[in-house]
Amino acid sequence: MTIPLIIDTDPGLDDALGLLLALDSPEADLIGVTTVAGNTTLANTTANALRILELAGRTDVPVAVGAGRPLIREAVRTAEHVHGSDGLGGLPLPPPSARPVPEHAVEFIAARLRAATEPVTVVAIGPLTNIALLVATHPEAAARIGRLVVMGGAVRIGNATPTSEYNIWFDPEAAHRVFTAGLPLTMVGLDVTERSLVTPKDVDALRTGGPVARFAADAVDFYSRFHQDRYGTPDTYQHDALAVAEAIAPGIVQTRHLYVEVEYGPGLTRGATVVDVHGVTGHAPNTDVALELDHAAFLDLLVSRLGGQGRPG
Repeated sequence: MTIPLIIDTDPGLDDALGLLLALDSPEADLIGVTTVAGNTTLANTTANALRILELAGRTDVPVAVGAGRPLIREAVRTAEHVHGSDGLGGLPLPPPSARPVPEHAVEFIAARLRAATEPVTVVAIGPLTNIALLVATHPEAAARIGRLVVMGGAVRIGNATPTSEYNIWFDPEAAHRVFTAGLPLTMVGLDVTERSLVTPKDVDALRTGGPVARFAADAVDFYSRFHQDRYGTPDTYQHDALAVAEAIAPGIVQTRHLYVEVEYGPGLTRGATVVDVHGVTGHAPNTDVALELDHAAFLDLLVSRLGGQGRPG
């Protein structure tokens, strides 16, 4: 049985690899992609989602445009210094020929959840603005989410501030609303995504493959140059692809059911996910928090699927 999947995303190089992983996985039925501002502008993230689907030959998958800014406060910056000015490292993909559907992303998700005959997994690999709006405007539809897998947050470390992961930091008011909504939420945060290492050598086999495989190898190469400059290593963190992998192959990460609260005040702790690892607050757990991962299984899944080994025929 396949898993009906909606991916809410802000592509982004690692988002692009996450989308391609879902498209190349027979376990998943990608019923829609929704876009949000985050890594770059909404115009770029939407164009990039369409470009990735066309690269994969999947223009049948509808794309719906979502929120172009955070709920309350404008974000201080995007992440174009990481992903390039267009969000995809300037890699040579043509402009999209397809267009988004006319529905807003929030209406699109709500309609698909209401129409679904089996539980839908929603994978949010960008800021949580669209999901927060869904909870606020269509709570009965949001309650039908079978599983919400979020790439975001951290127990101990940050990458946008010393305490805060980028996706949560970009719109912490939205994240606060999502984490308090009572949804079946799995948080795939930096504690595991920064161990989801992929090197240029890991994708060598993709360099002589088809268009998807070659694009994936080029994306890792671009991302590696950023990591070399920033961290002194060509090893890349495939944050979003790990969240998608957990959605389609549950158990790639190991979780604990813990209480998580999002800090949305000013200062360096804005966007921090405070995780009550030892149960000292007395609050009931609200999130399955990823703490460990099977790196070998993740790497094998990612590289084999991007190489086309998951596609039928």
